[in-house]
Amino acid sequence: PDDVVSCMFWGLGSDGTVGANKSSIKIIGDNTDKYTQAYFSYDSKKSGGVTVSHLRFGDSLVNFPYLITGADFVACSQPSYIGKYDMVGPLKEGGVFLLNSEIPTSEVFNHLTKEIQEEMIAKKIKFYNINALKIADEVGLGKRVNTVMQAAFFKISGILPEDESIALIKKSIEKAYSKKGMDIVEMNWNAVDKSAAALEQVELPTTITESYDAPPMIRATMEGFAKDIIDPVARMKGDEVPVSSMSFDGVVPTATSKVEKRGIAPYVPVWESDTCIQCNQCVMACPHACIRAKQIMPAELENAPASFNVVKSKGKNDKDLQYKLQVYTEDCTGCGVCVDVCPTKPAKSLTWDSIANQVEKGERDNVEFFEALTDNITEGAVGIKATQFKTPLFEFSGACAGCGETPYVKLATQLFGERMIIANATGCSSIYGGTFPTIPYTTSKRGKGPTFGNSLFEDNAEYGFGMRLAVDANRKLLKYSVEKILELGTTAELTTALKAQMEMWTAKTDEAIDAADVLKSLLPAAVDAATGEAKETLMKITELADTFVDKSVWILGGDGWAYDIGFGGLDHVMSTDKNVNILVLDTEVYSNTGGQASKATPIAAVAKFANGGMLATKKKLGLMAMSYGNVYVASISMGANRAQTQKAFEEAEAWDGPSLIMAYAPCIAHGIDMAKTSTTMKEAVQAGYWPLYRYNPALETPYIWETPEAKMEFQDFIQKERRYTSLNKTNPAQAKELFELAEKDGKARLDFFKNLGKSFNE
Repeated sequence: PDDVVSCMFWGLGSDGTVGANKSSIKIIGDNTDKYTQAYFSYDSKKSGGVTVSHLRFGDSLVNFPYLITGADFVACSQPSYIGKYDMVGPLKEGGVFLLNSEIPTSEVFNHLTKEIQEEMIAKKIKFYNINALKIADEVGLGKRVNTVMQAAFFKISGILPEDESIALIKKSIEKAYSKKGMDIVEMNWNAVDKSAAALEQVELPTTITESYDAPPMIRATMEGFAKDIIDPVARMKGDEVPVSSMSFDGVVPTATSKVEKRGIAPYVPVWESDTCIQCNQCVMACPHACIRAKQIMPAELENAPASFNVVKSKGKNDKDLQYKLQVYTEDCTGCGVCVDVCPTKPAKSLTWDSIANQVEKGERDNVEFFEALTDNITEGAVGIKATQFKTPLFEFSGACAGCGETPYVKLATQLFGERMIIANATGCSSIYGGTFPTIPYTTSKRGKGPTFGNSLFEDNAEYGFGMRLAVDANRKLLKYSVEKILELGTTAELTTALKAQMEMWTAKTDEAIDAADVLKSLLPAAVDAATGEAKETLMKITELADTFVDKSVWILGGDGWAYDIGFGGLDHVMSTDKNVNILVLDTEVYSNTGGQASKATPIAAVAKFANGGMLATKKKLGLMAMSYGNVYVASISMGANRAQTQKAFEEAEAWDGPSLIMAYAPCIAHGIDMAKTSTTMKEAVQAGYWPLYRYNPALETPYIWETPEAKMEFQDFIQKERRYTSLNKTNPAQAKELFELAEKDGKARLDFFKNLGKSFNE
């Protein structure tokens, strides 16, 4: 019907667009005589993904069971979407397009693609520009531009008088955010007040003089899965992909997140090489593997781009190695964790610049050149610095910007990635780790990398346990087959290679992997030349050759899985003697499903199903594991002690039995500044909130207490997180009592684990 107004809002997951539009449609429905309808579509990323809100309102019924294809109003809160998605196409003639952009209004039209420009002129589109990001930053909202865009929508649409709409928006804001604190409410109110003056209409020219050339989402050289599946899905055209193009068994290739180049960060870090101390802490802390370091042989720099800046490596070597810190500009989420952890003073060695400036200065070419350089040159470096010269085999995931979980996963792939098999419980780690169609687990230049599988929430431990049993069975059969072929006889060259490989049967080194590759290259010719039983045996060796070097089996998931729903299976696996590694990414809440309380949620923390604050103490999962005596256990917090974190991973993998690592992972659900996740990890230990320890059954004195004496008040720490401070609103009568109880319980837990050494080491 002509009286129905259709509106589409393109947003970035976590910028508040969806929440604002839910609020807007309620305001219209509750305060006018209009019928209303809202649909919301999302991609599969965590925060940082594409969201599209479809709102309809009118005098006629709006019971339409489909998304909007003809719109009166389209808003885009993310300027990087220009040229990627067809946002102007659905607009009707004379419709309105609202863009959040830092580009001056006088220039913004020239930053649209030629196709969009032509369509706007032909359809006589009313084009508005607003620098919502500037307003959000000024009032303290960071990148959350939702209330600015909401206020701009009401002003443009005129559905309600401006004063009335502003009053209703502010009332809605208070209702939505008051539980989190009036400071949040007032920030949003200020954003609304500043919006009207910042909204500017763009005068469309009659002719086009300058246009923006959007980079291709998928490189033209890409074929197969990337071209047929990733490209249309990335453009929100997934419905057009025929079923015949899909994988029939659910298996999809890894190493595909690198092709997306989402460019979602308005500002990205820039390396200041003159002051950099080359500690590589920023590399370790980066949640998305978007900042990496390499040592480079001078000869490899001969054809470097002009803007490819390097400095002499501070590592001890006689090869004049050069050092480079490379920011992957178009993959960066702009979270700011790297800048926060940079230890150089007084000025940081990482500063900020707009993504547009950095692309213009040649960072796209720099990344391509950096990628082609030799990987993993660690000469002259030790410890953390050395491992952070290793290429991560987990990159550019769809995790929330600043995620506290992903640095642990990334580190594991740097240490063991070429041999890893991962069983992943459903949760955040499975969503950012393996969501169709792009997979962040990738491969090294010799084509090896983690194999990832996602099972159900409740049986993930058993799923990974089965992987371990399968690998063991295959290796047992492989060893038997090798011994048999050595008795039967084969070519001299293959015999030598097989004997050498069997001498390295327990080795997990690069040398063993390289030797296995050489051996595998000899097998086809040997199979062709053999007959009878020897041929059958060589065929079996060929089938099982990938297990010449043992696999590193990792069972991965969050606290909701490990402490709660999957605990029965987890406990069973820990009770065995099988060599499995369990990594629990502990956010102390069910992060993926909306923030429900788990058995890892501490006293006084507010969560769904614990709106008045958690009353029960946190489960002592580490103690349960240590009680078996043969389980390696570590409690770690990367930002607090990077060396201990790395050592825990290395010891767990080296232990020939079950191992459990519990990793503290600050989360967006905690209500913190996500640029400070690494600092939060540090302060959690400094306040005695999170203990650091290792229990290594391989040692004569297995229990190692590594938690320093507290130098920060427990209450000061928890009062930095809205999951705690919101208790003052949700349960004001008991808030003080619960905070005191939380501190008492936290100190009791810390003392308990501190004194465990007396029991385990005597």
